[in-house]
Amino acid sequence: MKTDLNLGTGIKFPPPIIYLAALIIGVVVDDFWPFSPLPEIWGEIVGSVLILVSFLLVPTFLIRFKKAGTPFDVRKSATTLITDGPYRYSRNPAYISLTLLYLGLGAFFINAWILVFVIPVLLIMDLRIVRKEERHLEAKFGEEYLRYKSVVRRWL
Repeated sequence: MKTDLNLGTGIKFPPPIIYLAALIIGVVVDDFWPFSPLPEIWGEIVGSVLILVSFLLVPTFLIRFKKAGTPFDVRKSATTLITDGPYRYSRNPAYISLTLLYLGLGAFFINAWILVFVIPVLLIMDLRIVRKEERHLEAKFGEEYLRYKSVVRRWL
Protein backbone atom coordinates (compact mmCIF):
# COMPACT_ATOMS: atom_id res chain seq x y z
CA MET A 1 0.00 0.00 0.00
CA LYS A 2 1.52 3.29 -1.10
CA THR A 3 1.20 6.25 1.24
CA ASP A 4 0.80 9.90 0.34
CA LEU A 5 4.35 11.26 0.50
CA ASN A 6 3.06 14.77 1.10
CA LEU A 7 1.67 13.87 4.52
CA GLY A 8 4.96 14.52 6.27
CA THR A 9 7.70 12.63 7.99
CA GLY A 10 5.87 11.28 11.03
CA ILE A 11 8.05 13.40 13.31
CA LYS A 12 5.97 14.81 16.15
CA PHE A 13 8.29 17.28 17.89
CA PRO A 14 10.51 19.90 16.28
CA PRO A 15 14.14 19.06 17.13
CA PRO A 16 14.74 22.33 19.04
CA ILE A 17 12.17 21.14 21.61
CA ILE A 18 14.28 18.05 22.33
CA TYR A 19 17.39 20.17 22.90
CA LEU A 20 15.46 22.70 25.00
CA ALA A 21 13.97 19.98 27.20
CA ALA A 22 17.43 18.51 27.87
CA LEU A 23 18.79 21.99 28.56
CA ILE A 24 16.06 22.64 31.14
CA ILE A 25 16.62 19.23 32.74
CA GLY A 26 20.35 19.96 32.93
CA VAL A 27 19.71 23.30 34.65
CA VAL A 28 17.31 21.71 37.16
CA VAL A 29 19.67 18.82 37.96
CA ASP A 30 22.56 21.28 38.38
CA ASP A 31 20.51 23.18 40.97
CA PHE A 32 20.38 20.02 43.10
CA TRP A 33 23.80 18.51 42.28
CA PRO A 34 26.16 21.18 40.91
CA PHE A 35 28.86 19.72 38.72
CA SER A 36 31.27 22.12 37.04
CA PRO A 37 34.53 20.59 35.80
CA LEU A 38 35.78 23.60 33.80
CA PRO A 39 37.21 26.80 35.24
CA GLU A 40 34.74 29.63 34.58
CA ILE A 41 36.93 31.48 32.08
CA TRP A 42 37.46 28.34 29.96
CA GLY A 43 33.76 27.55 29.96
CA GLU A 44 32.95 31.05 28.80
CA ILE A 45 35.57 30.98 26.04
CA VAL A 46 34.72 27.50 24.75
CA GLY A 47 30.99 28.15 25.10
CA SER A 48 31.19 31.45 23.25
CA VAL A 49 33.12 29.90 20.36
CA LEU A 50 30.65 27.00 20.03
CA ILE A 51 27.66 29.34 20.18
CA LEU A 52 29.22 31.63 17.56
CA VAL A 53 29.97 28.74 15.19
CA SER A 54 26.41 27.49 15.66
CA PHE A 55 24.95 30.88 14.72
CA LEU A 56 27.29 31.22 11.73
CA LEU A 57 26.04 27.89 10.34
CA VAL A 58 22.34 28.84 10.46
CA PRO A 59 22.20 31.09 7.36
CA THR A 60 24.11 28.50 5.30
CA PHE A 61 21.23 26.02 5.50
CA LEU A 62 18.24 28.35 5.92
CA ILE A 63 19.11 30.15 2.67
CA ARG A 64 19.11 26.83 0.82
CA PHE A 65 15.66 25.90 2.12
CA LYS A 66 14.30 29.31 1.14
CA LYS A 67 15.84 29.11 -2.36
CA ALA A 68 14.55 25.56 -2.87
CA GLY A 69 11.07 26.47 -1.64
CA THR A 70 10.98 23.42 0.59
CA PRO A 71 9.76 23.47 4.21
CA PHE A 72 12.39 23.71 6.93
CA ASP A 73 9.97 22.13 9.43
CA VAL A 74 10.94 18.44 9.52
CA ARG A 75 7.35 17.51 10.35
CA LYS A 76 6.35 18.50 6.82
CA SER A 77 7.06 16.75 3.57
CA ALA A 78 10.17 17.84 1.69
CA THR A 79 9.57 19.13 -1.81
CA THR A 80 13.20 19.32 -2.93
CA LEU A 81 16.34 17.44 -2.01
CA ILE A 82 19.07 19.88 -0.96
CA THR A 83 22.60 18.61 -1.56
CA ASP A 84 24.70 21.76 -1.91
CA GLY A 85 26.30 24.15 0.58
CA PRO A 86 26.78 22.53 3.99
CA TYR A 87 24.79 19.53 2.76
CA ARG A 88 27.86 18.52 0.74
CA TYR A 89 29.58 17.64 4.04
CA SER A 90 26.75 16.50 6.30
CA ARG A 91 23.18 15.38 5.77
CA ASN A 92 22.25 17.20 8.98
CA PRO A 93 23.97 20.58 9.30
CA ALA A 94 20.98 22.08 11.13
CA TYR A 95 21.22 19.37 13.80
CA ILE A 96 24.97 19.92 14.04
CA SER A 97 24.28 23.62 14.57
CA LEU A 98 21.72 22.82 17.30
CA THR A 99 24.19 20.46 18.97
CA LEU A 100 26.95 23.08 18.91
CA LEU A 101 24.55 25.64 20.40
CA TYR A 102 23.49 23.17 23.10
CA LEU A 103 27.12 22.28 23.98
CA GLY A 104 28.09 25.94 23.87
CA LEU A 105 25.38 26.84 26.37
CA GLY A 106 26.44 23.99 28.64
CA ALA A 107 30.07 25.12 28.55
CA PHE A 108 29.24 28.82 28.85
CA PHE A 109 27.12 28.27 31.95
CA ILE A 110 29.68 25.81 33.36
CA ASN A 111 26.99 23.14 33.62
CA ALA A 112 28.41 19.65 33.14
CA TRP A 113 24.94 18.09 33.39
CA ILE A 114 23.94 19.82 30.17
CA LEU A 115 27.08 18.40 28.57
CA VAL A 116 26.33 14.90 29.89
CA PHE A 117 22.75 15.05 28.61
CA VAL A 118 23.99 15.59 25.04
CA ILE A 119 24.35 11.80 24.83
CA PRO A 120 20.63 11.02 25.25
CA VAL A 121 19.77 14.04 23.10
CA LEU A 122 21.86 12.69 20.23
CA LEU A 123 20.42 9.19 20.68
CA ILE A 124 16.88 10.58 20.54
CA MET A 125 17.76 12.74 17.56
CA ASP A 126 19.26 9.81 15.70
CA LEU A 127 16.55 7.27 16.48
CA ARG A 128 13.40 9.44 16.54
CA ILE A 129 14.18 12.29 14.15
CA VAL A 130 17.00 11.59 11.69
CA ARG A 131 16.03 8.03 10.84
CA LYS A 132 12.37 8.97 10.29
CA GLU A 133 13.43 11.89 8.15
CA GLU A 134 15.74 9.63 6.13
CA ARG A 135 12.96 7.07 5.55
CA HIS A 136 10.74 9.89 4.30
CA LEU A 137 13.45 11.22 1.97
CA GLU A 138 14.15 7.72 0.63
CA ALA A 139 10.47 7.18 -0.09
CA LYS A 140 10.07 10.63 -1.63
CA PHE A 141 13.28 10.90 -3.69
CA GLY A 142 14.27 7.25 -4.15
CA GLU A 143 17.52 6.59 -5.96
CA GLU A 144 18.53 10.26 -5.92
CA TYR A 145 18.50 10.30 -2.11
CA LEU A 146 20.20 6.89 -1.86
CA ARG A 147 23.06 8.15 -4.07
CA TYR A 148 23.38 11.29 -1.96
CA LYS A 149 23.26 9.24 1.24
CA SER A 150 26.04 6.98 -0.04
CA VAL A 151 28.51 9.86 -0.45
CA VAL A 152 27.60 12.28 2.38
CA ARG A 153 27.88 11.38 6.04
CA ARG A 154 24.90 11.57 8.38
CA TRP A 155 26.67 13.82 10.90
CA LEU A 156 30.30 14.75 10.17
